[in-house]
Amino acid sequence: MDYDIIIIGSGPGGYVAAIRASQLGFKVAVVERAEVGGICLNWGCIPTKALLKSAQVYNYIKHSESYGVKVEGEIIADFDAMVERSRGVAANMSKGVQFLFKKHGIELIQAHGSLLEAHKVKLEFADEESKIITAKNIILATGARARQLPNLPIDGEKIIGYRKAMTLDKQPESMVVVGSGAIGSEFAHFYNSIGTKVTLVEYMPNIVPVEDVDASKALQRSFKKAKMKVMTSASVTEVDTSGDKCIVSIETKKGIQQVEADIVLSAVGVETNLEGLGLDTLGVANEKGKILVNDYYKTNIEGLYAIGDIVHGPALAHVASREGIICVERLAEHLVEPMDYDNIPGCTYTSPEVASVGLTEAQAEEQGYEMKIGKFPFKASGKATAGGNTDGLVKVIFDAKTDEWLGCSMVGDNVTEMIAEVVVARRMKVKASDIINAVHPHPTMSEAVMEAVAHAYGEAIHII
Repeated sequence: MDYDIIIIGSGPGGYVAAIRASQLGFKVAVVERAEVGGICLNWGCIPTKALLKSAQVYNYIKHSESYGVKVEGEIIADFDAMVERSRGVAANMSKGVQFLFKKHGIELIQAHGSLLEAHKVKLEFADEESKIITAKNIILATGARARQLPNLPIDGEKIIGYRKAMTLDKQPESMVVVGSGAIGSEFAHFYNSIGTKVTLVEYMPNIVPVEDVDASKALQRSFKKAKMKVMTSASVTEVDTSGDKCIVSIETKKGIQQVEADIVLSAVGVETNLEGLGLDTLGVANEKGKILVNDYYKTNIEGLYAIGDIVHGPALAHVASREGIICVERLAEHLVEPMDYDNIPGCTYTSPEVASVGLTEAQAEEQGYEMKIGKFPFKASGKATAGGNTDGLVKVIFDAKTDEWLGCSMVGDNVTEMIAEVVVARRMKVKASDIINAVHPHPTMSEAVMEAVAHAYGEAIHII
C-alpha cells in the first residue's frame, strides 16, 4: 500500500482528519480537486465572516456619534475592498492548512479522486496522465454544494448562489434572498448593512426555522428594525430575468406579490458531492443523498469511511472536524466515544448573532418533557447596554423532574462565543445550581446564561 490513509477532500472534515491521523503515526495523503481547505475556508465559514466584520465596522462608524465619536466627511462602504479583503482572508487560511500539511508530513495531491475498488483511488489531473494510488483505509470527505430549486435555477448572473454572492462585481442596489437559514440570513444581513435593499423570503412561519421560536422572533425584530423586508410563510414561484431587473413572484397568505430586485440569491440549503466518486462501482450503501456509516464512520465496504456533509447529521464544519477525529482515532484503535449529535451547537453570524444547542421549547414539549424555562433579555444586561446593542435574549430549558439541561437558545452580540459554556455543561451533566453558583464575571454578556438559569428556578436578580 502507498499510504495508510487516503482522504478525498480537504475541508474541515478532511484536513482535520489528516492532521490527527498524522499525529497518530499514519502515513497520509489528501486528494483535493479545488482549493485546499474546502468550501468552509474558501467559500463559506471564513470569507463570509470577513464580509460580516467589514459590515460591522462600517455600521460602527455610521453610528459613531452615539458612542461619543464624531466622524467628519462621507462614510463609504467600499464593496470592492470588502470583497478583496474577504478573499485575502480565505487565501491566507488555505495557505495555513497547506503549511500544516507540510509540518505534519501529509502529502497533498491536487487532483480529482475516485474509487476504483477497495483500497484503490484513481487520480485525474488537469495537465498529466491519471494514476492509481492505494491505501489500507480511504476516507471520503467531499462536502456539499449549493442546492438548486427547479423554479429558481442559478444562472450565475441574476440568480446566484452563495459563492457568487461573495464575489459580485458590484454591490447590487436591491436583492431578494430566498431561504433564511444561516447562509441566507448572514448574506441578507451583510448586504442590508451596507445599503442594499434586501427582501428575505422564508417558506416556514419563522426565519432561521431550526431555532427556538423566541430566538427566531428576536432576530426577525432586529432585521425589521434594520429596515430589511422579511416575508415568512412565503415561497418564490417564479423569477422573470428577461429585463434589466429580476421580477420575483412570491406566494404569500395574501396572494402573489411581486418584488423587483437586481439580484436573487438562492440560499435554500446544500446537496452532497457524491457524483464521480465511484460509489456505484463498489456498491457503497447510501440513502437520500447521504452515505450510510456506523458510529465510527465506516461504510459497508471494508476500509472505506465517510465523514462530514456526505453522511447523516448536521452539515456543519465543527461536526465534520469532530467526525474526522473520531474516525482516525478509531482506526488507531483508541477508545473513543461516538459523537453525541444531541449536543451540537449551531451558530448564525448575523447582528445580533444566534447560537443554540439541544432542544427547542417546541421539541421538548413534543417529547413530553415537563419544563422549567428561564429567559434573560439583553436589555437588562449592563454589558449589552454599554455596548450599544440590547437586542436579544438567552433562553434556557430544563427538565423539571431531573434538572437535565435540555436546551439553550441565544440571540445577541457575541453569543456564538458564549454557547460553548452550555455545550460543556450539558456534556458534563451540570445541574442548574452549578451554573447559578458559579461566579460569572461582571459586566459580561455571559452573565446572561447564569441569569437565565436563575430565572428558570425563581432566583433571578436582575429581571422581574
